[in-house]
Amino acid sequence: MIKSMTGYGKGNVNIEEREYVVEIKSVNHRYLDINVRMPRSISYLEEEVRKTISSKLKRGKIDVFITFNNNSCEGKDIKINKEIAKVYIKELKELAAEEDIQANIEVTEISKMPDVLQIVNKEDDDKIKEELKQVVNIALDNLIEMRIAEGIKMANDIEDRLQRISSRVKEISTLSTGLIDNYVVKLKDRIKELLKTQEIDESRIAQEVVIYADRCSIEEEITRLRSHITQLKELLHTDKAVGKQIDFLIQEMNRETNTIGSKSNNLTITNNVVVVKTEIEDIREQVQNIE
Repeated sequence: MIKSMTGYGKGNVNIEEREYVVEIKSVNHRYLDINVRMPRSISYLEEEVRKTISSKLKRGKIDVFITFNNNSCEGKDIKINKEIAKVYIKELKELAAEEDIQANIEVTEISKMPDVLQIVNKEDDDKIKEELKQVVNIALDNLIEMRIAEGIKMANDIEDRLQRISSRVKEISTLSTGLIDNYVVKLKDRIKELLKTQEIDESRIAQEVVIYADRCSIEEEITRLRSHITQLKELLHTDKAVGKQIDFLIQEMNRETNTIGSKSNNLTITNNVVVVKTEIEDIREQVQNIE
């Protein structure tokens, strides 16, 4: 079934004190536009995130929000900057001698001085990459599930509208078959009225009928319109990104309907054309949100 381009998905996983939260929001867009916001500490993985998303989504404006908190001790080491510590000790001893106070310097106090203790990260980049992709996929699956649910609703509504269009097209086709006969009767009556005679040149009537039939025939337009409806129904039941194809079909359906309206001089056909155009316009609005 077709998918909507609107949706939201979230993934939240905690692995060995490494917490990942991924939120993905999508709205309709002509192409695939991915915007990623993530912590600088793992910004080197942005391209991997984009690849993962583009492998599952084909259209839409995608906003991705990633938070990452690493509370794990794995891959972390503490280093003491001894040179800086020695400088602190030397300066403190000199200060104690100058002020004639006791120099009772504790190691723990020195360790609290700026830049004495340093945490060195030796994180496993490959492990974090795989874990992040796992969470991104969870959020993507939830997003796609919502897009599918919206797509089903849209497909059902469009199918209902196509059914109503088909009924109107059938009525237009039925009415069009009697247009020529009605024209012949009206033409003969008009000639009799104008010429005040019952004698009519049948060959001349036949010529006029041929011209009228050629100008007002809508059978080709009806055939193409029915073909477009059939194609559209088939596209509604595919899981591929067919939004652009459906949009093209809607344009063609509208073109054929306009031609029928311009050719017809029958009020009932014209009223049916108005109804068909209204249904097509409603479908067009929904199609803008199909992936």
